[in-house]
Amino acid sequence: MLDLLITNATLPDGRAGMSVAVQDGRITEVTPGLAASAQETVDAKGYLLSSPFCDPHFHMDTTLTYGHPRANESGTLLEGIQIWAELKPALTVENYIERALKYCDMAVARGLLAIRSHVDTSDPRLLAVKALLEVKKRVAPYIDLQLVAFPQDGILRLPGAIDSLKRALDLGVDVVGGIPHFERTMSEGAASVKLLCEIAAERGKWVDMHCDESDDPMSRHIETLAFEAQRLGLQGRVTGSHCTSMHSMDNYYVSKLIPLIAESGVSIIANPLVNINLQGRHDTYPKRRGMTRVPELMEAGVTVAFGHDDVQDPWYPMGSGDMLEVAHMGLHVAQMTSQAGIRACFDAVTTNAAKVMGLQGYGLEPGCDASFVLLQARDVAEAVRLRATRLQVWRKGNRLAATPEAAAALSIDGRPSAVTFRLG
Repeated sequence: MLDLLITNATLPDGRAGMSVAVQDGRITEVTPGLAASAQETVDAKGYLLSSPFCDPHFHMDTTLTYGHPRANESGTLLEGIQIWAELKPALTVENYIERALKYCDMAVARGLLAIRSHVDTSDPRLLAVKALLEVKKRVAPYIDLQLVAFPQDGILRLPGAIDSLKRALDLGVDVVGGIPHFERTMSEGAASVKLLCEIAAERGKWVDMHCDESDDPMSRHIETLAFEAQRLGLQGRVTGSHCTSMHSMDNYYVSKLIPLIAESGVSIIANPLVNINLQGRHDTYPKRRGMTRVPELMEAGVTVAFGHDDVQDPWYPMGSGDMLEVAHMGLHVAQMTSQAGIRACFDAVTTNAAKVMGLQGYGLEPGCDASFVLLQARDVAEAVRLRATRLQVWRKGNRLAATPEAAAALSIDGRPSAVTFRLG
């Protein structure tokens, strides 16, 4: 007897009337119209069954701190960094843990079961690191949490930052991070990329670096990151996050840069909600969109994923852990409104994000973990358009969350009694 059988589901690739069989936390069969006995059978009613959402770029240590000690009135990246520096001395391990767990509860309800969080290593006490390592243990039954050692104040700019980052890795942080555009000079930024990639290579770690989160077209550290990935044999293990300066670069230079990125095996993460909020702040008009060149990178074969980046913190006052909101914003900013473009933006918060994170057992094929989300939508486009309700969320065959179907009651003569906002 099966542990779980989901019937009459539509899959992201368009297959309808599909059944998914689950045994011992894994998918054993994906086939149309399977009839089999199971401890629990769920009729998907034709709704979309997707692999879980993944957020490959987040800051869990800063989340849910908005307004403390003050709000970011300019809306700029630099004011956000200053506010965070003011707040850090007042935070405790317990505060970090409480906020992170609260966010993880929100994430699960949204079907977000894998998160890569950067954690600030600039504080030599490493309070945030110790706290999030504890959170990682606590949420392991329901969320894959990866941690990135992130020297927020610069690895060369801040005395002692190299030692703090190495100690964070010694404690068990998974990935090496960096912020080269925040170093004192372009040359120091390039030197920081080289140094951090060498640390990763020596320790067998992956790299995920905040790269060129700037409107300055001369901020070109992604070029150095691609070079170092090849030099050190890190292909497939390196990610450049943000890369917003690429939106300000001329086409001639980008025609060289994108093939270099593709050749190096470096992945790119755009953060649509926050990129378009922070970038272009010094522009009047015309005003830059401030997100990297997503369609062009995808066309070149680069793995591109979308991250949420921030939720209610010094850099972003909005957000709710909804990766469909991220995909929705991404397709607008990147003007990816074709059917293929919409599907690509959905992939950017599911399969592509899982690939960037190197997740094992991810997918909707036999042998994969029985982790998935049932969405109140008939296809991927409808899921993104409506930011569809997550009807049920499973992790390795165990139900984690459930939400009633969304419908608005109407009281209008001659019209239906309810509206679901779906077209079909």
